[in-house]
Amino acid sequence: MPTYQFEAMDATGQEIKDQIDAASEEEAQQTIRQMGYFVTKIAVKKAAAAARGPGGKKRRSFAFGGAGSRQLALFTKQLSILQDAGLPILRSLRILEGQCKPGRLKNAIGDVGDEIEAGATLSEAMAKSPKVFNRLYINMIKAGEAGGALEVILRRLSEFLERSESLKRKVKGAMIYPVVVVLVAVIILTFIMLRIVPVFDKMFQEFELPLPAMTVVLINISRWVVTAGWYSIPLIPVILWVFVKLLRKFRHGRMGWDMFILKWPVIGMLLEKNTMARTTRTLGTLVASGVPILEGLNITRETAGNAMFERMYGKVSDAIREGETIAKPMKQFSRMGFHPVTAFLWFMLGATGPLVLLAMPGLAKVMGGPMPLIGAAFGLGVLGILWYLLCMTHRVADDLVVNMVDVGEETGELDTMLYKVADVFDEEVTTLTDGLMKLIEPLLICFLGGAVGFIVIALFLPLIALIQGLSK
Repeated sequence: MPTYQFEAMDATGQEIKDQIDAASEEEAQQTIRQMGYFVTKIAVKKAAAAARGPGGKKRRSFAFGGAGSRQLALFTKQLSILQDAGLPILRSLRILEGQCKPGRLKNAIGDVGDEIEAGATLSEAMAKSPKVFNRLYINMIKAGEAGGALEVILRRLSEFLERSESLKRKVKGAMIYPVVVVLVAVIILTFIMLRIVPVFDKMFQEFELPLPAMTVVLINISRWVVTAGWYSIPLIPVILWVFVKLLRKFRHGRMGWDMFILKWPVIGMLLEKNTMARTTRTLGTLVASGVPILEGLNITRETAGNAMFERMYGKVSDAIREGETIAKPMKQFSRMGFHPVTAFLWFMLGATGPLVLLAMPGLAKVMGGPMPLIGAAFGLGVLGILWYLLCMTHRVADDLVVNMVDVGEETGELDTMLYKVADVFDEEVTTLTDGLMKLIEPLLICFLGGAVGFIVIALFLPLIALIQGLSK
């Protein structure tokens, strides 16, 4: 509530100066009159109005993008500490607003403080800043307010955000090394194709040397790179990124892509375990905070980030409305099943290699024309679909998850069991990430060694033949 400073006169005509908390100026005047005073002057306390600019509008810092998850986790941690210390919520928010760097979070904290001054609850105030505080955050705060344990909920929410952020940083950190190595390798190989190989190509043409198959392949790749331009190489990932973005705009396209990506070797397993860990921890945190199970499932579904998991939690929610438990529909609807978009994506992935060669006319000619490459593309595409058919019976919620959820429902300790599931999958993600890092280094070395070795051998075979011819 805002604080009003007022000047008034009592029944004897003595001047009174004081301040009062009220939802509005009319309510403040009414309260002062009930105290037996006659109001002569009243205004919002300057400290409360200092953050406002001309016309009563709040001065806001420029905000670009949203509030980072790391920044939000730190804010929640600090707010929980201030609440544990017994500070009023409004004072806590004003302290954190003053410490926060300019941006969307600082603006949101200021708006929340203003809403609370106007008489709103903390959850109602945060609900008016959905770009910073999502439904998970708001519903946990609402449950804490209803149960009178806001400081406990804030501590639990802080721990949840910190664990989620730690897991996210771990996965991102594991991808930095291979991405940098592959990027540098592509730049070096592109330079070789643009500057080095064309020199050898000109020399071989002048001497009219018969070229081995490796050299022909290398020269044709170099000619394609020179003809298409160096920009074609970075353009390929951009086109793929745009394609995926457009595909995920449609409901069936999003489901098909998410099911496709979950079955990639190693990467798909990492994404699946990471999503399972995050969603079970989210649901466990909501249940432990007193959020109703149906509302908790809906929030978990919205924050899953993968259409397959969203479908599973949605079906579980529908089954609970009909009187089912969680474990049985979770086991039933966690099976991936067949999706035409996923089948098409696996077909295209299998056919990618021959189609790339088909886009290089020189290589297509060396390999007997376009028909053999078209046949190879179709055959490998069919193999991709067969791989998908073998994987489509896979369940994203395995027996461990289903059994622990079942035990949690039987014992009334669902939140504890969901936390344990999340801990197990967090550990598996860590182990898988460490193993991937140990595996990816020798694989990258083998790839670079193979690429450089192929180029060296392809260029030196004709030179050796030329030297032998000259020596004779």
